[in-house]
Amino acid sequence: MITPAGSDCPFYYEDFHRGRERQECRLIDGTPNGGTYAPDLCAKCAVPGIVRANACPNLVLEARVRKGFLGLMRGVDVSAYCTRTMQNVAEPQIGCGQCHKEFPTFVTPPEDT
Repeated sequence: MITPAGSDCPFYYEDFHRGRERQECRLIDGTPNGGTYAPDLCAKCAVPGIVRANACPNLVLEARVRKGFLGLMRGVDVSAYCTRTMQNVAEPQIGCGQCHKEFPTFVTPPEDT
């Protein structure tokens, strides 16, 4: 669904049908101690870019609201975990590096001699 910031995010949900006014981030809501979602956080969130760059089915994302001084410098901290290798992922856009070895499009074909 398109976020208030204009990017497509699979975790954002809104419902304005028949007078409802519901906007939520299901990633922040599903993360323990994720914080409280507000629509202005979508502009500062890296999740839409991560999802566009990495479509690995083993990548699990968590998002937490970063609190700032008097509401300034608020943002979203995103962490990633690979369920196949059972390790934290330092760069979610790239992934853990182990899962890519399974896909034949990422492996260079052997040269014929």
